[in-house]
Amino acid sequence: MAIKRTNQVKKKKVQTGWQKKVKTWSIRIVGGFFAITLFWVLALKLINPPITWLMIQRGFELQAADKGFKLEKDWLDYDELSDNLKRAAIAGEDAHFMTHWGFDTDAIQKAIEKNKDGKKLRGGSTISQQVAKNVFLWPKRSWLRKGLETYFTVLIETFWSKRRILEVYLNVIEMGQGVYGAEAASQYYFKKSGSTLSKKQAALIIAILPNPRQWDARNPSAYVNRRANSIVRYMDHYQIPE
Repeated sequence: MAIKRTNQVKKKKVQTGWQKKVKTWSIRIVGGFFAITLFWVLALKLINPPITWLMIQRGFELQAADKGFKLEKDWLDYDELSDNLKRAAIAGEDAHFMTHWGFDTDAIQKAIEKNKDGKKLRGGSTISQQVAKNVFLWPKRSWLRKGLETYFTVLIETFWSKRRILEVYLNVIEMGQGVYGAEAASQYYFKKSGSTLSKKQAALIIAILPNPRQWDARNPSAYVNRRANSIVRYMDHYQIPE
């Protein structure tokens, strides 16, 4: 009996030892994740993102289709960006950008209702969520990516200003095949700087964002043109970060 009890005690100590090790490493891993991601977010508050996962992926997709690796981008600081483009982005992509904390609950609810037929969930993403996805994550949809998107959205809304979020958005978003950001898109579509866009030109660029690889701001379809006209109509109703 004494031997049996001794074996049980030893077994219990071994189990306790492993549990402690698992707990210790779990804390280290979680703590390390938070430290690294927080540092990453704080660094990009000051440093402009040089490239994104989507840019690289799209470049290789174009190369695989024998179109050559294409990546056109040229950063414009917030004050250099056209106010027309800033207002168009908010009017066309995120009407509550200035008041929400990263998530537009009304838009999310509408998106859920429209997707009750079992198709992939689409719509409802704010500008902040799109920045989180484009800058920090990969393009492919999954529950893991959605969870991390939520996490990074909270971080950038906490540590970045609305001004910085909109600045990064307008400089990294995909605006055509191999074309990223306002300056590259303005040069590509209208042969002018992203600082001098007219209301209609800004609205056309924002109007193609749901499908920038298929739609063209220079030769808009009837649908894109209607969407752009609607954006122009509402642009002056929205404030932009100062």
